[in-house]
Amino acid sequence: MEEACEFRSWDELIPDALGLIFSNLSLQELLTVIPRVCKSWRKAVMGPYCWQEIDIVEWSQRSSPESLDRMLQMLITRSDGSHRKLSVSGLRTDASFSFVADHAKSLQTLRLPRSEISDSIVENVAWKLSTITFLDVSYCKKLGAPALKAIGKHCKLLTGLRRLKHPLEIVDKLNQDDEALAIAATMPKLKRLEMSYLLISTEAVLKILTSCCELELLDVRGCWNVKLDEKLIKKFPCLKVVGPLVIDCYEGNGWDDCSSYSGSSGYLAWDFVADEMDYYDDELDVAWEDESMDDLELRFYDGFDADNAGFDWAQSP
Repeated sequence: MEEACEFRSWDELIPDALGLIFSNLSLQELLTVIPRVCKSWRKAVMGPYCWQEIDIVEWSQRSSPESLDRMLQMLITRSDGSHRKLSVSGLRTDASFSFVADHAKSLQTLRLPRSEISDSIVENVAWKLSTITFLDVSYCKKLGAPALKAIGKHCKLLTGLRRLKHPLEIVDKLNQDDEALAIAATMPKLKRLEMSYLLISTEAVLKILTSCCELELLDVRGCWNVKLDEKLIKKFPCLKVVGPLVIDCYEGNGWDDCSSYSGSSGYLAWDFVADEMDYYDDELDVAWEDESMDDLELRFYDGFDADNAGFDWAQSP
């Protein structure tokens, strides 16, 4: 008796299964290749299942401010507020940050390195970020203690904070103990704190250690005013301290070369081409046109390695 074998077509997979599979693809493939395969795949990539985690850090470092805003709005809109992780570098305006906060109902991890956001906007919208558990505001030069205090006040689930500085950022600063004290006063549940190159004192760090009793990792590389001897550290047996000696990265190299947008021909440009998809149904075509992405140029740098570009510090252990 011949056994019947049934194979399910790829285009019949449910959207959440497709989203899980597509999560292994690059941003470029998701936006330019998958939509052209078939109608069901295009529908999946237009919906929230593919955008539970939005990571455009590498792309955003080489995009224009206008393209960055449009990309961010498109992907967050597609996620329908269900994204749990958002990583983007170099937000240029408070309005962009406000948009992120307005759609943060499910957000747990937020990485915004090198963003030009102000204390005032953070103070105004921090209450919308109450689900955040990890926050990266490294190299955000306009942020200070007021923003950190607002975050600590409203983000009660926060267990990780990355607040790195670059030596060039602190040349004209005298003291940044106010940031450390804001952390100590409002973030008692921190388990991981990275604050390389802040101009903080030993006293401010001790305040953090006594206030954040669950702390497991403290990164103070480059915080030259901090003096923590072994006898003191032994009082916190569950704590690992990194620094203040910097031994795993170099200072200053590449900061200016890698931190801004460029329209150089060294980038691979690609476009959304909606008029090549006429065979899809009208509903999806209307959705495509509504996003006004036909003329958005997305620039990718071939082989760009953000982790070793010279303007970021190695991840803490």
